[in-house]
Amino acid sequence: MESRVEQAIALHDKGYNCAQAVFCAYADLFGIDEQTAYKVSEGFGLGMGMMEVCGALTGGLMLAGLKNSAGIEAPGKTKASTYQLDREMGEQFRAATGSVLCAELKGRDTGKVLCTCPDCIRHGARLVEQLLLADRNA
Repeated sequence: MESRVEQAIALHDKGYNCAQAVFCAYADLFGIDEQTAYKVSEGFGLGMGMMEVCGALTGGLMLAGLKNSAGIEAPGKTKASTYQLDREMGEQFRAATGSVLCAELKGRDTGKVLCTCPDCIRHGARLVEQLLLADRNA
């Protein structure tokens, strides 16, 4: 599979928020059309609008659910493994960026930016490719 990291950046440059940029860049690979992906992920930008968990990471976590969940046919059966995948993505994102929180990444309280939005998107998109799409890269 060809990398879509720069596609995610291009979406952000068009006005997509960080969550939309990551989620929409890969949504088709998980059976979701871009229009639906755009709408579903809109409320997750700017750290869910509250500068909480970074939208670029959240976009990837939504894709983790699409990849890992067994769906309504098996309620609750895959939660633990999805949460483990979420933790792994979060830990790797934090290691690369310095935080998982939008406010900290943007230096809201400190004035020190840890990671720009484009770089957060790059890290989030790379995690999607490494952890969720590795089987397609083989």
